[in-house]
Amino acid sequence: MPTDDPTIALLGDVMLGRKVAERLAEAPPGTVWSDEVAELFGACEAVVCNLECCVSEHDERTTRIPGKPFFFRAPPSATEALAAVGVTAASLANNHALDFGTVGLLDTLDHLAAASIAAVGAGPGVDRARRGAVERAGNVRLGLLAATDHPEEFGAGEASPGVAFADLRAGLPEWIRTELARLRAEADVVVAFPHWGPNMTSQPAGWQQARARELVAAGADLVAGHSAHVFHGIAWVDEHPVMYDLGGALDDYAVDSELRNDLGIAGLWRPLGEPRLELVGLELRYCETVLASGAAADWIAARLESACAPFGTRLERTGEGRFAALPP
Repeated sequence: MPTDDPTIALLGDVMLGRKVAERLAEAPPGTVWSDEVAELFGACEAVVCNLECCVSEHDERTTRIPGKPFFFRAPPSATEALAAVGVTAASLANNHALDFGTVGLLDTLDHLAAASIAAVGAGPGVDRARRGAVERAGNVRLGLLAATDHPEEFGAGEASPGVAFADLRAGLPEWIRTELARLRAEADVVVAFPHWGPNMTSQPAGWQQARARELVAAGADLVAGHSAHVFHGIAWVDEHPVMYDLGGALDDYAVDSELRNDLGIAGLWRPLGEPRLELVGLELRYCETVLASGAAADWIAARLESACAPFGTRLERTGEGRFAALPP
């Protein structure tokens, strides 16, 4: 294991379609993030996000899911918006990667590759979709595995493009155990990055807690989930951090005044140093994300305290919107 201490940033759902896409067409792509957000994450050795849209100019919507209400598609300049915060790897294992069909997905893979952003959780066939990536994070080799528990209709086939689908409610599939073992052998640290559970929940279900324990047992050093659009509490499993849901990182969504899906968290993980896991509060304004401050930061602080309490995780407020998450 290298001795240098890298910082690996973990962001939740980044949606660059609809009104965000319109903003990307009107202004420099980096302006969807505040300067402070770009500076903070740009200084990290690796930045991982869930890219909750396709990046394509193909405009034919998928028909795989009749009645699907939302379709998210970003222009090619979206990769510049990702680069503005230093994104080095993006998960496509989610329910929007095929909103514009296999053409949209394959375009996304091409655009990310051209921008030197590793793509995980989707591919031209099931073997590629399920295969994790090993990327550099400073002097550390970072293994990354992504999977989604919905929708099954977007799952990759033997020779058909799609996402890495796993019925995580039913258990941890053998392919995830096998792939985590491979990453464990090839990387210094391993992150499991699942897109799991329904929207607008405020705490992890029992099955998510069980899967997190199994992911750690199978070789993950950290579990960071997303899907709910609302951040959940932080747990520690055998001294490994579990961020059940990071919430949103950038979007144009309507805001629930009670659940506050306009407030998210990002993780700053230092696998070799202290504090090992720092949390950063994010305020999602309309098509722009800033560091949480004032009342927004206070709301996040109170919410984190109550959400982490059942897991015994201790929180230390290290700044206005920053927190150290410490094991029990």
